[in-house]
Amino acid sequence: MVTAALLGVVTLAGAAAAQPPSPLGDWARGDGKARVRVELCGQELCAVNTWIRPGVTDEKVGDMLVMYVSPAGASAFTGEAWDPQRRLTFSMRLAVGERTMTTHGCMLAGLLCKDMDWIRLDAR
Repeated sequence: MVTAALLGVVTLAGAAAAQPPSPLGDWARGDGKARVRVELCGQELCAVNTWIRPGVTDEKVGDMLVMYVSPAGASAFTGEAWDPQRRLTFSMRLAVGERTMTTHGCMLAGLLCKDMDWIRLDAR
């Protein structure tokens, strides 16, 4: 669940340099296959595909990932994510920097994990 701490970051984005980086915004995946917009959807975070590289067959524009995460430090979030397209739930960790973000997701009680690097596309 996104707590008041994240909502405070959202409303004060750009107000003070001391504020922790926000995961909200437009991101390019490190493998070059996708771009997403991370935004609030209700009280959660949603990452919605806004662009998919031609030839990628297992993803499409509009696919969404719902993240039920809470702050776990100044620039980290932990929790779970739901992928409605694949009907999968997995543990999720985000480490957010000013221009970069790393996501770490695991399924099957941590037996199958994947990290992905992201680069911010918008100026926040």
